[in-house]
Amino acid sequence: MASIFRGTDLRTGQHVAIKVPHPEIESDPVFFDRFHREQEIGEALDHPAVMKVFGGDDRSKIYMVMEWVEGRLLRQILDQQKKLPPERAVKITLGLLSALEYIHSHGIVHRDLKPENIMVNAEDGIKLIDFGIAAKAGARRLTFAKLSQIMGTPEYISPEQVKGKRGDGRSDIYALGVMLYEMLTGKPPFQGPNPFAIMNDRLLNNPTPPREIDPSISPQLQEVIYRALERDPKNRYATAKEFAWDLEHLDQVGAADRPELRNWRQRRTPWLRRVLFYIMLALIPVVVFGLLLYFVKR
Repeated sequence: MASIFRGTDLRTGQHVAIKVPHPEIESDPVFFDRFHREQEIGEALDHPAVMKVFGGDDRSKIYMVMEWVEGRLLRQILDQQKKLPPERAVKITLGLLSALEYIHSHGIVHRDLKPENIMVNAEDGIKLIDFGIAAKAGARRLTFAKLSQIMGTPEYISPEQVKGKRGDGRSDIYALGVMLYEMLTGKPPFQGPNPFAIMNDRLLNNPTPPREIDPSISPQLQEVIYRALERDPKNRYATAKEFAWDLEHLDQVGAADRPELRNWRQRRTPWLRRVLFYIMLALIPVVVFGLLLYFVKR
């Protein structure tokens, strides 16, 4: 949607990041509205784990000014190290949960949590960035033409988003559960050759249990991941605070004997649904012809 430049605020002398939308975005009213919503959300938030957006006077060009954040993207760290020790993964997750608890309390749902939108500093402090597709309570829903802008990134979106629902704070909880799984195992829980295959895998199958990949992951930490990855939002952590409490008190988390730990090798595909769909399409002209014939005879 935009290019990011490093600049200097001439009033304060501090480094800032300047986000300038691409020309074709400026002419698209939906993306233009989204850009302004992102700016509005950023200006309203003030938390050490959330990137700050600075307001300003009327500008001759459309752009957004944000704080400059030192560090690396979590994606870069994972690309280099593949997976993280449990202690480090938990620390980063707790930082993100603090940010989520704050934004959710202000009626904001990020909706695009992924390692590409997390900055990590030298002390593993985090900064949540890019509210480009965030939802604000009470704001009208924006419609997009492209799947990725509608719902987020296929590897991290929640089952309810896959089904076309807007999602709420529990959708962010799900995405963070996916990231915790990836930080601990080196890969996301659901994969596939294309976005639709990944999303179908999420709806139909269970991921490989984290302890099958790395036995050093404790049963309690594995249980926390499963609680965050529940398909039904009602069974998921209701708030970031609940998620954080379990991570901070793993010794008090009871590891359930879940079916997902036993039947994860069973893989289902949507082929039957697809075959039925094509059969229904093929029957439409037959039904229409039959109805016309019926009314003609009458």
